[in-house]
Amino acid sequence: MTEPAEDLSYERALELLDQTLAAIEDGNLPLEEVLDAVDRARRYLLICERRLEEAKRRIEIRPEAAPPPP
Repeated sequence: MTEPAEDLSYERALELLDQTLAAIEDGNLPLEEVLDAVDRARRYLLICERRLEEAKRRIEIRPEAAPPPP
């Protein structure tokens, strides 16, 4: 079952990335399945990166809101 990328949380995308990489590293997949798995892993990695960037933007202190330097 494939979940739509836009619905994946960071944690779920990371879990799927780990599972996909483990399947690739296992070495028991035919070449075509390895190539598909690599594509999926890249998508999961991009989702993780996007979710982290979104979180970073949400927690950054805006320069105008930051206290003045000592």
